[in-house]
Amino acid sequence: MGEDVAKHEFTREDRTRYRTKVRRCLDVFARMLREARFDFERPMTGLEIEINLIDENADPAMKNHEALQVIDDPDFVTELGQWNIEINVAPRRLAGGGITSFEETVRRSLNSAEQKAREVGAHMVINGILPTLRSKDISPDLLSGNPRYALLNEQVLAARGEDLQISIDGVERLHLTASSIVPEAACTSTQLHLQVSPEQFPAYWNAAQAIAGVQVAVGANSPFFLGKELWRETRIALFQQATDTRGDELKAQGVRPRVWFGERWINSIFDLFEENVRYFPALLPITDDEDPLAVLDKGDTPTLGELKLHNGTIYRWNRPVYDVVRDRPHLRVENRVLPAGPTIVDTLANAALYFGLVRALAEDERPLWSQMSFQAAEENFNAASRNGMDAQMYWPGVGTVPVVELVLRRLLPLAHEGLIRWGVESSERDRLLGVIEQRCLSGVNGATWQAREFHRHYDHTHMDRADALRTMLRTYVDLMHANEPVHTWPLT
Repeated sequence: MGEDVAKHEFTREDRTRYRTKVRRCLDVFARMLREARFDFERPMTGLEIEINLIDENADPAMKNHEALQVIDDPDFVTELGQWNIEINVAPRRLAGGGITSFEETVRRSLNSAEQKAREVGAHMVINGILPTLRSKDISPDLLSGNPRYALLNEQVLAARGEDLQISIDGVERLHLTASSIVPEAACTSTQLHLQVSPEQFPAYWNAAQAIAGVQVAVGANSPFFLGKELWRETRIALFQQATDTRGDELKAQGVRPRVWFGERWINSIFDLFEENVRYFPALLPITDDEDPLAVLDKGDTPTLGELKLHNGTIYRWNRPVYDVVRDRPHLRVENRVLPAGPTIVDTLANAALYFGLVRALAEDERPLWSQMSFQAAEENFNAASRNGMDAQMYWPGVGTVPVVELVLRRLLPLAHEGLIRWGVESSERDRLLGVIEQRCLSGVNGATWQAREFHRHYDHTHMDRADALRTMLRTYVDLMHANEPVHTWPLT
């Protein structure tokens, strides 16, 4: 959810001061891009996974504070809802066993955290939306204790001026009025970070946008919310609506949403930051004492705190990131489209597909985005969110085809080539992309497995809906800990 901030009450003067400062940061950022001041000689990749907590009954465990205390690991941090935490994995290079290192590190950390969290009656689940969430679990008093979340909640609702309206029509229909942003906490994701140079950034961001639909289709893992079966990746629609600061009138005027796919291919990372400043008013207008221009003139690296904070309140599915590590600035593409889970091996298979495809497409002599409209990429993304593995997608030179056919015939070879260019070892490539291949051949990802397992219990036994979801989730958790890919999971 971004950097911590203290509780604050904002004045009109705060907003005016912030607008001036964030524009000054944008000017300094433009100069830094012109002067090539960025670190990219040894590009790193990063990984974050949001996690749900459940109790012995497979219901949400509102114990993230207690769990984090006993886990006592700085890699684990709080998240929006009291049943959420997040693990941030130290960045590393992909070459020389980097992907396997990610997998081993996350498994070791999660196993240790699971053992410790049991002391306070909490258990870890990695999936896109916890299927046993109930209406009472998304009440305003279940925000995490970090003041940032209360402040964001207050500012989103103040900007909107009315309660949030959530309406999702899928296999079933859900219509919900929410008096807080707590429904957003239901959305737990995997975030992939890729460090690139300023010159490379547009190609990598465009490539990431172009394959977002493919990622969601093969990786979908969020078919349920509040007991209803909705989209295969319901998390996409829920996140968009649970943070929407626009009332109906602003939507009708074409005002952009804060959860945003975007509207065009880009030529520079500056395009994205400039759009953020131009289109979106501040949610958290907090300024610091840094004069970024004076810092830059001295030969030092400005933090651009206001620009970073503003960027952190605009939830692009592929977000541009400016950061400073050891006084060296760098740029990243933060890929946010994937749900968490179902297993760590599935998570790293999704990562391998992403890293391989963006490298291959970004370095293609004839860019994909010169052959494909941005609208087509967004339509692919929406179709994947609704239909998962059953989605139909448009692809240049192929037309509109089933996504599984597109992946098997066209994209897996590209992903292999991209991973070769990253220096990923053949055993890693074959194992992880083989998981994607088998998912496509079997038609089974996390969402399809959850739905099928639920219906085995709900349609063919005397279980009510809540018990069928709990039974399904208990089996899911057992199989998740075994870390066998989801396409191999049996139906009990």
